[in-house]
Amino acid sequence: QVQLVESGGGLVQAGGSLRLSCAASGILVNFNDMGWFRQAQDKQRELVASITVGSTTTYADSVQGRFTISRDNFKNTLYLQMNNLKPEDTAVYYCNSVYGPYSWGQGTQVTVSS
Repeated sequence: QVQLVESGGGLVQAGGSLRLSCAASGILVNFNDMGWFRQAQDKQRELVASITVGSTTTYADSVQGRFTISRDNFKNTLYLQMNNLKPEDTAVYYCNSVYGPYSWGQGTQVTVSS
């Protein structure tokens, strides 16, 4: 059974940083194209960053240059380093396979105050 557990969210002022983690079980993050998604209130879930099996990373225009996706194969964990956060980054953040997806975890709330 696949389980994805996100953590690391919180309340931060604009310009601040957070590092999100996604601990995976039941799948190997280095054998799947993985992504970080976010869903703001009253908006659809969107893909903001992805990393392929071959380690190619891709970012949404809105986060390019501020967010960095990475993974630790030994810990089977996906990360999202978020710098220079903006109020519009406020959302619940989820990780998942880009092409699955597997069952969604509970996500981690990121709130950026202005």
